[in-house]
Amino acid sequence: MSWTDERVELLKKMWGEGQSASQIAKELGGVTRNAVIGKVHRLGLSNRAGSGGAAKPAAQPKAKPAPKPKVEAKPKPAAQPAPKPAEASVPTAPRPMSPARRAIIPAGQPLPPQPSLNEIPAEALAKVSEVEKKAKKLSVMELTEKTCKWPVGDPATDDFWFCGLPSQPGKPYCEAHVGVAFQPMSSRRDRRR
Repeated sequence: MSWTDERVELLKKMWGEGQSASQIAKELGGVTRNAVIGKVHRLGLSNRAGSGGAAKPAAQPKAKPAPKPKVEAKPKPAAQPAPKPAEASVPTAPRPMSPARRAIIPAGQPLPPQPSLNEIPAEALAKVSEVEKKAKKLSVMELTEKTCKWPVGDPATDDFWFCGLPSQPGKPYCEAHVGVAFQPMSSRRDRRR
């Protein structure tokens, strides 16, 4: 479908009359509501917020809003406070913050305490400390799919780096860091008891 001069004129006429984009699309045929909206924007037609395009919408907002704010606005606030306290009692109760929201830490703030070291087997920790002495200390831009991506330090500081040693096939970490990151289910269950 192409926008011929006749179709554009019909679009402008119907838009000016206050027809909806869906109604215009049906009348024109072969175009979608979104195509009509796009053409209206490209033509720079008003969004009809203040124009008196349609007779019914223009008459209703002028007739009803004028009396209500002046005459009925005063009785409504007097009548509304009685029902609102009953309705407001439920929403005004403080909502508990979800764990996901509590976990968000603003940039530059210290990280919360990490899981205690006694949750990780001692032999794995010893192996990790030895490996981190030999680590290549890579930046994020130097990582490849064959390097260990274990982060070390606080990302908000200049001392932050990644291990960088050769990673195990199919894993993102080197052998030592895999031992810490991927622990068998049975050993994790035993520590909880």
